[in-house]
Amino acid sequence: MALVAGIDSSTQSCKVVIRDADSGALVRTGRASHPDGTEVHPDHWWTALQAAADAAGGLDDVAAVAVGGQQHGMVCLDEDGEVVRDALLWNDTRSAQAADDLIDELGQGDVEAGKAAWAQACGSAPVASLTITKLRWLATAEPDNAARVAAVCLPHDWLSWRLAGHGPKSQGGDGAINALVTDRSDASGTGYWSPVSNDYDLDLLRLGFGSTPVLPRLSAPGQALASMPSGALIGPGAGDNAAAALGLGLGQGDVAVSIGTSGVVSAISPTPIIDRSGVINGFADATGCYLPLACTLNGARIMAGMAETLGVDLARLSELALSAAPGAHGLVMVPYLEGERTPNQPYSTGSLHGLTLSTMNPACFARAAVEGLLCLLADGLGALETLGVEVNRIFLIGGGAQSEAVRQIAPAVFGREVLVPPAGEYVADGAARQAAWVASGAAAAPVWEREGTVAYDAPAVPQIREHYAEVRPMTWDRPHA
Repeated sequence: MALVAGIDSSTQSCKVVIRDADSGALVRTGRASHPDGTEVHPDHWWTALQAAADAAGGLDDVAAVAVGGQQHGMVCLDEDGEVVRDALLWNDTRSAQAADDLIDELGQGDVEAGKAAWAQACGSAPVASLTITKLRWLATAEPDNAARVAAVCLPHDWLSWRLAGHGPKSQGGDGAINALVTDRSDASGTGYWSPVSNDYDLDLLRLGFGSTPVLPRLSAPGQALASMPSGALIGPGAGDNAAAALGLGLGQGDVAVSIGTSGVVSAISPTPIIDRSGVINGFADATGCYLPLACTLNGARIMAGMAETLGVDLARLSELALSAAPGAHGLVMVPYLEGERTPNQPYSTGSLHGLTLSTMNPACFARAAVEGLLCLLADGLGALETLGVEVNRIFLIGGGAQSEAVRQIAPAVFGREVLVPPAGEYVADGAARQAAWVASGAAAAPVWEREGTVAYDAPAVPQIREHYAEVRPMTWDRPHA
């Protein structure tokens, strides 16, 4: 049987899955950790990928491979392919002021006009996560490093480049920065690529960075971009959210709510989605369609933080949350614990409202944390629907979706049934499915059946979101120590 490999190079780790190209059956897996922090030297990703591949039994016998990677990370290379500085990751918020400045400049002082102009040009209004804001920060804060930049790429672009045998000259590589390749899904999160024109907008890049370094060329969906020294084809890869959509087999009308380090609400759309308010990012997917999404900085760590505060593990936190009444007797948590991206409040902090002697107990605290997380995601779902995005089915995935409290409370907050597929590495699976597509040369990705999805339903409790909406504007959003 032909084998394919899917790689997920995420914020926290690298996962490799080897699957049968025809059936999608899992053959073997491997995993390796990434360093903590919001800036990382890309060499750590390459070391982790090699370790994860070794743990999975190697890549020598695969027909094709593809990489799904964390979006937006700024990887800057000089003319010899050397990394100029540690990559700034999507969750590094030091470029928040740069985002505001870029909106102001394109809008000529009118913030709303600036957001609308950016959304029209590249599908998204700048926030600190987008690559272009990190490039502006680099140009302003580290001009000497900025002057050395000959090429800019994204984490998955750089790893695909390394898999193809390229690399920095100091490590015996060819330094071939012109061999960098990306795909439309990851390019659509840079802030200088348009999902409407399907091309880079160099005017936006010049506005953001002051120059136009080499950018990865675009590979078409399902098209091999190169091959490994072993002969295995390399697929175009994808941003993590697009890869997860491919791994889930999402179609029009399907929405994925992913609860990991971040929270993501994404949908498949046949047409580009332009949100002039800047809440929804108008990204592309990995198949030729579009992937409008809302992304939050805060995700599963909301529950992890509350569990640590209460001195319990996550399983006990879930039990506590389910033991409290819906609405936690009026206790509401706004969980902007690490700043927030949706809404764009990078300096915000979390808050608890409705604290009384009757709500000052572990059960209410646990319930408020879970409901706060789900309300944060429900706001993104509502924004998609406001823009006319079709929502028929909601899939709940990610590490946070393994919480029984999240599963049972989600329908009450979202106001509709949610489907929970079996736990899996959906980003890596999507990359593997793309690799199988490339290996087959077919017009579309193969269909892999997935069993074990469980439906959760419960009566809607609109008061939960209503109370959350009432206290949300009270959130503090200014730089703090």
